[in-house]
Formats: sequence, C-alpha cells, structure tokens
Amino acid sequence: LYDPGYVAKRMEIGAVIGAVPKKNVVREAPRPGDVVILLGGATGRDGCGGATGSSKAHTEKSIEVCGAEVQKGNPPTERKIQRLFRRPEVSRLIRRCNDFGAGGVSVAVGELADGLRIDLDRVPKKYEGLDGTELAISESQERMAVVVAPGDADRFIAAAHEENLGATPVAAVTKEPRLVMSWRGDRIVDLSRAFLATNGVTQHAKALIPAAKPEDDYRGKVPGCLRGLPLAEAFSKNLARLEVCGQKGLAERFDSSIGAATVLMPFAGRYQLTPEEAMVAKLPVPEGETDDATAMGYGFIPGISRFSPFHGAAWAVVESLSKLAAVGADPLKSRLTFQEYFGRMTGDPRRWGLPAAALLGALAAQLGLGLPAVGGKDSMSGTFEDLDVPPTLVSFAVAMTKASRTVSAAFRRPGTRAVLFPVPEDPKTLLPDWAALRRYYACIAGMMRKGRILAASVVKEGGAAAAVARMCFGNKIGFRFRPEALEPRLLFSPAAGTVVAELESEEAVDGLAYVPLGETLAEPEIRLGGDALSLDGLIAAWGSTLEGVFPTQAPPQPVREVPLYTARNPKAPAAAAAKPRVFIPVFPGTNCEYDSARAFERAGAETDVLVVRNRTPADIEETIARIAEAIDRAQIVMLPGGFSGGDEPDGSGKFIATTFRNPRIAEAVARLLEVRGGLMLGICNGFQALIKLGLVPYGRITPPSAHAPTLTYNTLGRHASRMAYTRVVSVKSPWLTGVRAGDVFAVPVSHGEGRFAADEGTLLRLARNGQIATQYCTPEGAPSGRVEWNPNGSAWAVEGITSPDGRVFGKMGHVERQGRDLYKNVPGEKDLKIFEAGVRYFQ
Repeated sequence: LYDPGYVAKRMEIGAVIGAVPKKNVVREAPRPGDVVILLGGATGRDGCGGATGSSKAHTEKSIEVCGAEVQKGNPPTERKIQRLFRRPEVSRLIRRCNDFGAGGVSVAVGELADGLRIDLDRVPKKYEGLDGTELAISESQERMAVVVAPGDADRFIAAAHEENLGATPVAAVTKEPRLVMSWRGDRIVDLSRAFLATNGVTQHAKALIPAAKPEDDYRGKVPGCLRGLPLAEAFSKNLARLEVCGQKGLAERFDSSIGAATVLMPFAGRYQLTPEEAMVAKLPVPEGETDDATAMGYGFIPGISRFSPFHGAAWAVVESLSKLAAVGADPLKSRLTFQEYFGRMTGDPRRWGLPAAALLGALAAQLGLGLPAVGGKDSMSGTFEDLDVPPTLVSFAVAMTKASRTVSAAFRRPGTRAVLFPVPEDPKTLLPDWAALRRYYACIAGMMRKGRILAASVVKEGGAAAAVARMCFGNKIGFRFRPEALEPRLLFSPAAGTVVAELESEEAVDGLAYVPLGETLAEPEIRLGGDALSLDGLIAAWGSTLEGVFPTQAPPQPVREVPLYTARNPKAPAAAAAKPRVFIPVFPGTNCEYDSARAFERAGAETDVLVVRNRTPADIEETIARIAEAIDRAQIVMLPGGFSGGDEPDGSGKFIATTFRNPRIAEAVARLLEVRGGLMLGICNGFQALIKLGLVPYGRITPPSAHAPTLTYNTLGRHASRMAYTRVVSVKSPWLTGVRAGDVFAVPVSHGEGRFAADEGTLLRLARNGQIATQYCTPEGAPSGRVEWNPNGSAWAVEGITSPDGRVFGKMGHVERQGRDLYKNVPGEKDLKIFEAGVRYFQ
C-alpha cells in the first residue's frame, strides 16, 4: 500500500496461516513442579526494548540509538522448531507454550503459569556480558518457552537435540502464585501474580471523533490527478500511480510455492501479470491428498481512512471479505483479525479519536455481518518528528475453502461478458447496508459454486478501470468497455469491496444488481470508445513505476538452440529394488525435505530423512558417520532445496558441498554411483551443491575449479519466486524416462542464485553429450534469454544438467512441489514424473 504518510514510517505487515492436526494439540494447565524449557536460539542484546520501541515516536537520531531494539530473525532455527513441533510425539508433551516476542523471558515465560521460579543464569547466551535485566527482557528471536511434565523433560530435550536444536530448562512452576527471577544468586524480581494481573495503573484518555463530511467521501471520488484528462490518458496514468502500480518485483522476493500447497500463485496467467486477490493454499496434510484449503485476503485504503477512520475500518473489512468472495471462498464463514498503526498518542483528544473511531468502525462491520475478529496487533509508533502515518486499520479475513473450486482474477477467454457488482450502500451513512451485503455475498458464493463466474477481481485504489486492466494482463486478453461504462467516477473511484466478474454466460447473474462493463477480446488491447490502448503499453506503464526499486527487467541473455537429444541411456543398476530407498539429508536451512519425501513416497519409494546436527564436535562426527551409512543403504540420494547455512555468502550450497567432501561421505557417494549404479538428484539448493561438488556435469566429486560451470546470482539482482516454463532437451537421463524430448512444463522456481554460467566450449560439450536436460522457454517451447521466461538469466537458458551418463541430475525448478489443483492460475502441464522415473529405474 502506498500513502505519503508512510514516507518516514514504512508499514510492513506479514501474515501467515498455520494448521495442525487437532489430536496433536494439548491444552492443559501447568502444575507445580512442571518444567519450563527454553527452546531454539540463544539470547543477546538484540531486541532489548523492542516492544516499547515499536510504540514510540522517532527522529533522525533514532537510527543511531535504537539499533538494539531491532529483533534479528534466524530462519534456519525457525525451520528446525517447525520440524520439531510437527512431530506428534513431541507436540503432545507440551502443556502450554509461548513464543518470544515483546518482553522476552519476562513475558514469554512469565505468562505460562501463576507461579514461576526463573533461573536467568540458565538462559543460553549468544555471548558473555549480559546482565540480569538484559536476559529478562531481550527479544532475541526464534525462541519458544514450553511447559512439560517433569517426567517428560528429558524426552523433549532429546527430541530437540535430534532436530539440531538447543533446549534448556530455565524455570519451574511453583504452587505459590509469584513470579520470581534470580540471577547470580540474587533474587532480582519477586512479584505477586495478583499484582501482575492488574496490568498496572488504570489509565484514561479523552477521545474526540469529529463527524465525517459526506462531500469529502474518498471512496466515491475520482483522484485529483486524473480529473479533466482525456479518458485514454487518464486510464494509462491511473495504472502508473504509486497507489495502483504493479508490485511484481517486490512480491517475487518471497517464496510463494514452498510446502507444495499453493493453489493460487501471486500472479496469474501464462504471462503471470494478474495479481490475485487472496492467498489460497491447501492444508499441509502429512499424507495423502486434500481438497481443503485456506483463503486469506486483506483490505485497507488509506484515503478512505483519512476521510474518516470509522469508514476506513468498516470498508477495510468489506474489502477483505470481497477478496475472499472473489477467489470462491464464502466470506460469511470467515474470521477476521486486525492490524492497527497510528501516530504517537499525546494529550490531544483528537489524536485518541483516530484509533477509537477505527476500532468502532471495525466493530460496526463485525456486528453488521455477524463475523468475529480473532486477535490483532497495534502499534502507536507511526510518528516521525512532525509526520504521522494515516490512521491505519488493516483487516485480514480468513476462511476455509476448496482448492478445486478456487477462482482466479485473470480473464479466462475472449468473447465473455464482464460486469460490476456494486456493494449495497446506505446513502445516509456512507456505509454498507449490512443486511443487503450479507445477501450480496451469499449470492456471489452461489454463482461461484455453480461455475457461473470465470474470473473475479475487487475494486480498490485505481477503481474498476485498474481492476479490469489487471484482469487482462495475465493472459493478454483484451477488453472493450461499453459506452455507458466510460463515466469517470465508475472507472476511477476507489469503490472498495465492489466485485468485477467475468461471467460464464449471459444468464449467469443470480438476482444481483450489476453494471455491464463490456466484453473480453482476442486482440491484446483495451478499447475506450474510439481509443485503443495496447496491453503491452499499459503493462509497461503499470510496471515501470517501481522498476528502479523492485526490478522486474534485466538485459536479455544469449540463447543457443540446443538440438533435442532423444537417445536414452539403457544402463541398469547393479541390483534391482522393488521399493528403492531414498536418502534425504536435512541441513540447517533445508526447507523442501517434506515435499521431496512425499514426492518419492507417492512414486513408491521408501525415504530415509536425516537431520544434520552440527551444534557440537561430537554431533558432527556422529552425523558424518550416519550420512555415510545412509548412502550405503540407499539406491537414491536426494539433495533438497532450501537455504543451507542461511544461504551463506558467495555461493549457496557450500555447506552441503563441504560436508559431502568429507572422505567417508565422498567414498560412500563413489560406491553409490560407480559400483552400485545408484542415482542422485539435486533441486535448487541441492543443484547448487551438486555443481560445487562436480557431480554435475562430471559424474564424480572433483576438486573446485575456476573453469567449472557454476550457479551464480540472478541477473535481476534479487530472489525470484514464480512459475517458469521449461523444455525437456535431452531424455538421456533415467530421471526423464517419463517424458519426451521437446515436452514443455510449468515448474515453480524460487532462488536468488540460479543463473547457470559456463564458457562456450563447456556448453557445446554438454549439448553434444545430451547433458543439457532442460531449458527455460516460452509456453510454446522456444528457449528464451528474456527475464520473463528465463528468471535468472542462465546462459543458453539452461535450467538443469546431468552427469555424462545422466544418473546425477541437478535442476533449479521445484518439481517436488506437486499436487492436485496447485498453481492452477498458471496454465501448463506441471508434473515431469521425475520421481516415478527414478523409482522405476530400479524395478
């Protein structure tokens, strides 16, 4: 979201949805004698005062004096905690737990029970020198406090160590309701729970909420910069506004396909240019398939909130619910949560009136629609010297839905009709007619269930004009506006929550008032009366505004047409296996092991997943021995994707490669490949390790060489997460026996260092020997050096290569992230059948 008020105090909100089997959740009251275990990261000075820092005004000097307040994330440790908590035998031991946020140990541990005795000397430290206060209040991240029974503590700690995690008892539950903290033999905190439960001195403030002026209603106004312009010029300029422009270069920095559960990629269509209205992902079931999914959408327009925080919050709720409706979920079965951001409060009643009005507006929406809000978070730090953020209440709406019924925002085909469904409004209050809005959502949900709506989008900043344009972009389907739809207020006003829908037929509307907008076209242009605007020109206007900040363009790379290699390698393994065993090591930062194991198990293999432990020298020695033994037992070694070592600088995958160069492990790899005829597969981070080891393209572990092929930084200079089309160039590899040379697939990619680089001579040798397995290409199968098809700028568009005999295969695309109804908003076949081919090789 853009608003001038965020220029000094940028707003960033992240939202995720978690799911856990109900049988794994234990809710028990802690009992005297129970043990409190601190799990995960160590404690440092980072984050000291973070809670208060998030609610205070800042000045130009804040950057010099407030650095210690900033919490520092540790993704590898976070991933380990996720793995541990997914184990049912571990999660059922936990009676109560807290994550570490505001207040550190004093809150995360202090809230767990009425009576607690905390030994701060036992809190693991990043470094020496921390005093008792720092240990008590540090908000160092990736820590959890869990309560377990005394007899379960050793079992929990042992399980944590299996996941390469630290776990230390730091407190005990006591019968006496007091919070006691000791440090170096002194009792530095001793407070009664009764006192803590008062939440301190009760404070009061006066709030003044001025009446909104109807003539200033932002939701019904044409933006000032567009008034008086010729319609075609206004249409293009509207798309380039900071409030409206494309954010593809920002969104692609985040892994959108991790977990193999993504139903809608963030951008839809063969060109991946239509932003989706909501996040939709299937539940992460550990086994089998499910059609159950969650949908989450947000709503907030700063301009409406500046007009009236009350109306801004109410319409934020409506916008978030309409986004659920647009993807096929039922908004009337949703739950809400609010994130609030306001300027620093003073004694001025008008300042207190801003959050008061916003909260009342959100409450009015909840009462009107009968929908509860669950939790939320506020920050009163939105002041930088004399600049305030706009009064901000962002609504997030979450609902269960079905993956198979999910609808995209991208226009599906030419020759269809698009209409606008206005939100029913009470002209006296400038708010929705809540009873009519419930019927509105029920009607749209009914049309979705019947398949009468092919695509849907929601009006926000930019109005219906921007909504229609974005719907066109993904598949470059044109649109002709009807003459009666060319009224500027209809086109450009930010009528939050209004749904624009592509209809299956003329008879598709079920009892809803609507405004006909026009028809979709085969020609890639938008027609406004006598004007025709090319989609490419509009896409350039929409995408260029933030190009210098979040790039989407890079220089095209040279591409060579590699002849298709159709000869298959007839070699067989030394011994057959009805159910081949696959060894999958999990390094710190690996995050694709679950997806990889499921893909192999679905194909008929047995998996052996081993967590690499490196906390102590003894852990390392034991891990090396276990890896070598596991390779000797396996027919296949799979190196999955992730960010090993936190994506260590100067080349991701170094940690994995260094481990595999250990003589015991290297010898086991040689036996697998040279004696037993086994297979190896590396995807993304795993491909980076294979190429650093020399296993691709040479088929054996070789000394590092400056002349060897490598994988380096994307030409975009940033992480790229999207779908990529890839062409099978060679079927020499046993991994590709399920496809034909020339087949094209749409595959998720997510990496910052995926650009394949090699000299011309090496590329020619690889091509002649059938070792270039896959290339990035257009949907039609033409290899491309353009960044829209070649997301990292790989030389010759190389996406995957093999060893000389094809038995070692490395590729960047996440073929393991497969499942029914995934990535359904991007067309194309998605399953290369790699895992089935690998299993079949041994049968």
